[in-house]
Amino acid sequence: MWLLPIFGLILGVAIGFLSPFTIPVEYAKYFSVGILVAFDSVMGGIRAYQEDYFDNTVFLSGFFVNILMAGFLAFIGDRIGVDLYLAAVVAFGTRLFQNISIIRRHIINKQIIHKE
Repeated sequence: MWLLPIFGLILGVAIGFLSPFTIPVEYAKYFSVGILVAFDSVMGGIRAYQEDYFDNTVFLSGFFVNILMAGFLAFIGDRIGVDLYLAAVVAFGTRLFQNISIIRRHIINKQIIHKE
């Protein structure tokens, strides 16, 4: 069941690479922060599912609120001339790698337990 979000992510990336749609350079900061935040939310959802506390409402609200707040932070930074989007990149990048490492540990522990 936890493979479904990963399959959706791979499918979305494949469609993105194959589509002729391009993002203007002016929106590159917003788009990159949005993708990072979305990826962090997906990994957080997979982690929550593995730890048996996944809640669809929490996942969806966090997904959209985090994207909106990160985009708003990047927008405000552009208006005042400061790269505030970097704060979102650091915060969500750190969370992303923490979630990935916890997911990896869950998978490794599950494989070790099933082998014994």
